[in-house]
Order: sequence, then structure tokens, then C-alpha cells
Amino acid sequence: MALIFKANSIALYEAWYRSTSGKAMEKMVDHSFHTLLDTKPGERVLDIGCGLGNHLILLSRLGLNISGLDASPLAIEQARQRLGHACDLRIGSAEDLPYDDNEFDLAVMVHTLEFLDDPLEAVKEATRVARRGIFIGLLNSFSWSCLSNKFRGIFRDSPLNRAKYYNLLQIKYLLSATLGNVPIQWVCNQNWPSYYSRLGDRLSDSKKMQHCPFGMYLGLYAPLHPRVKTLLHPLRIKMKKAPQSLANGISRDKADLGF
Repeated sequence: MALIFKANSIALYEAWYRSTSGKAMEKMVDHSFHTLLDTKPGERVLDIGCGLGNHLILLSRLGLNISGLDASPLAIEQARQRLGHACDLRIGSAEDLPYDDNEFDLAVMVHTLEFLDDPLEAVKEATRVARRGIFIGLLNSFSWSCLSNKFRGIFRDSPLNRAKYYNLLQIKYLLSATLGNVPIQWVCNQNWPSYYSRLGDRLSDSKKMQHCPFGMYLGLYAPLHPRVKTLLHPLRIKMKKAPQSLANGISRDKADLGF
């Protein structure tokens, strides 16, 4: 069962998202989308754990056909007010997605696994409904912000403080346990101080810095092969009795004569 955000948690998160730190995080998420997602206009993408729709807006700017799902009815309602009819939004569980096999080209989970009881099942479901690839974005537990509990302090009096943070090795394990040996692309970005903004942008674009596993934000992409959920339904028709084989109608005597 996922943590379902209520009004106080949503208000706290939205206030943080509009802050300097939140805007920096949005920039890192957008950078990882552009770096890892080789998108084509009109492709279908599902944002699992879409919240208020912040990341759906970023995905729509890539020319994608966007859909979103969240366990919080209040979050979905606010996302619907922001996005209108431009997006199909549903209430549901990340561990049991209400979609058909391969219904989407891409599945995206940003800051979602941290709030789930069963992240492995959520990854399995994401790979089931996506045809081409899955993207995971999250705060990096190896970063200084997480190690110092700086981020937790922001949400000290909120259920958001119950988040469980992951690192590169743990997410690679979840993907490998679901998909086997597939090539996984990843980037890791750091939130640079404002007075280092220009230098920070250059460092963020550096391939060496993008593959330093101690940055604040971690983004991963894994390509997929088509997967399906097998539903076993009993046959409710009577099988016709097969006609007697011609071989069974031959007498032993004729068989002995070579007929």
C-alpha cells in the first residue's frame, strides 16, 4: 500500500516545489528526461505517482501523449485542475496498475518508489504496461543531502518524512531482478549553490560528473522487450469426440500382411 498524500502533505510539498530547492530539483528532473529519454512526438507515456502533475507538464513539453496515475484522490483532482482534458488521470495503485499490457510506450516514476511498500512489484507493473522503456527518478541515498538528513528535515512534521531513499546499486538490482541483463543508462546530478549556477550547469553537462554516484538526484532508464500478463481462463465448451483413427480400424490380420 502506497503512502496516500493528504491536504497538509500536498500543501507542504507544493510549497517546497516552488522554493529554490524545488526549482533546482525540477531542473535536474527535466535534464534527466532530455538526457535519457529518446522520445518521439506522440508517444504515450504514463507517469506513475504523478502527484500534482508537475512532471507531466515537463513530459508534455517533449511532445508526448501524457497520462498519470496516483493513489491520492486529492492529488489527482488538483492535477486535473492544472492539466484539464490534456491528460488522462486515474486514481490507482502503482503495484496494481489498471492498464493493459504494453498500453504505453514509456513508463515514468519520479519520487514514487520512495513511498511504496513493494517497489519491486511496482517496477514489474511498470515494465508490463510499457512497450519501449521505463524511467526511474529519485533522491540518491548516497548524496550528502540524504546522508545528512537535510531533505528529511524539510518534511519533519509530515508523512513525507517516512520516505525510504535508494541508491544506484539498489535500483539497478530492482531493474535486473525484473528485466534480467539489460543495458541501464543513468545520470546523477548535484544541486549546485546559486552563486555557482553557471559553473554548475557546465558540470551537470559533463559526462564525468553525470556518472558520479554521489549526486543529489538519480535518474535511470532501462529499455524493454514486450511483456504480457498471462490470464488463465478455463474453457467452458465441450470438446468434440475425435473420429476413430483409420489405423485403429485395420484388423491385426491385415496389419500382419503389411496393409
